Amino acid sequence: EVMLTSERYKVQRLPFSHVSDSDVAFFERIMPGRVVTNPEELKPFNVDWLKSVRGCSKLMLKPQTTAEVSQALRYCYERNLAVNPQGGNTGLAGGSVPVFDEIILSTVLMNQIISFDKVSGILMCQAGCILEKLNDYLEEQGFIMPLDLGAKGSCHIGGNVATNAGGLRLLRYGSLRGTVLGLEVVLADGSALDCLASLRKDNTGYDLKQLFIGSEGTLGIVTAVSILCPQKPKAVNLAFLGCQSFTKVLETFTTCRAMLGEILSACEFMDEKCMELVERHLKLSSPVTGSPFYVLIETSGSNSTHDEEKLNNFLEQAMNSGLVTDGTVATDDKKIKASHRFTLWSLRERITEALTHDGYVYKYDISLPVGKLYDLVTDTRARLGQCAKNVVGYGHLGDGNLHLNITAESYSYSLLDAIEPFVYEWTARYNGSISAEHGLGFKKKQFIQYSKPNEAVFLMQRFKAILDPKGILNPYKTLPSSS
Repeated sequence: EVMLTSERYKVQRLPFSHVSDSDVAFFERIMPGRVVTNPEELKPFNVDWLKSVRGCSKLMLKPQTTAEVSQALRYCYERNLAVNPQGGNTGLAGGSVPVFDEIILSTVLMNQIISFDKVSGILMCQAGCILEKLNDYLEEQGFIMPLDLGAKGSCHIGGNVATNAGGLRLLRYGSLRGTVLGLEVVLADGSALDCLASLRKDNTGYDLKQLFIGSEGTLGIVTAVSILCPQKPKAVNLAFLGCQSFTKVLETFTTCRAMLGEILSACEFMDEKCMELVERHLKLSSPVTGSPFYVLIETSGSNSTHDEEKLNNFLEQAMNSGLVTDGTVATDDKKIKASHRFTLWSLRERITEALTHDGYVYKYDISLPVGKLYDLVTDTRARLGQCAKNVVGYGHLGDGNLHLNITAESYSYSLLDAIEPFVYEWTARYNGSISAEHGLGFKKKQFIQYSKPNEAVFLMQRFKAILDPKGILNPYKTLPSSS
């Protein structure tokens, strides 16, 4: 059930220019055959992945080079035309689609790998490269991308950087704020900023790239990325475990962190409701059943014998002390390891997809002290009672990142009023973040004060005003309006 973003959220269109025939003609001259005006063709790019918000852009540009992005933005800036940068359009906060008739600038054709240095592990590529394709390319060279997420088959690295996407490998390799070494960005007025450094250490002045990481296309459009890639681990093992309570889940996590140490690469959890939805809607079957909670632990290392021994010691400890009641392991020496591992990861990675089959989804992406992680789910479930179809919790245990999802037969204002601002107030009470890895986009920008003091928001607005004085870049997103 898709609603016009502007209608649901009562937003007023800002006084930007409207696209004219002469504008279209100009863009056709600078990128012939890559200007889309057909309403049918534009439809999917006006709607977000969750089908929860919809814009009404009448024009999409598909540049192939930074120079074309630069020319297009210089023109839009002069003409006061608003622009919505768009990568793979897999965002979950409404940040990647227009609110009104902004011009969509898609990076879909900016998909070239520029270079890869096998000694340093530094990859340079254009912003429109698909995450999974980059990972496949690197695997052939014995490396991997430092991030991995469920949308990897369609998300773009530029969008990942623009939203500071977290995902499944953050526990091991840290966030993009650490692994991105350099960026090339086109600013609102069309000037290109080349900060494509390929150095791990560089203390010359302010670290400008950090401004653009996580800025959701509101300060500049990322056109190329330089990123540090780890070597592909030689041994990868996976354990999928059942726990009887969230207290046991937490104890399992502290035990695995202590016993697996440097080889621990992921620690994810999900509740039984998630498992039920994945099995019902996606027909996946789990080898471990009948537990209120499930934990998925991945190890990655360079020595399979050493890693398996560590994992087995941990599992023995977890089973003997009653932390874990059931489990299955996909170790490196199994012939079926790849398919078994794939199945186990699918149970966790495809939860988002399963939820979309369950009705309208209200999504919350929260960071909390890990001990409090599941209390929010329990409290929300108690508060909503029969009003919601399902209230589920899953996420990145290792990073204290909870995905709280509520499903209902259809969108309802009264249900939304029961959830918001309750969830945000609850999160703020424990000094959590109301957006751990999905960004604020369009849907959460007015709630930023639950996680940031007014002084910080004011400073952000000043940065926006300096870099984009006319406000043409991804308007109505990320920051509350400064009026």
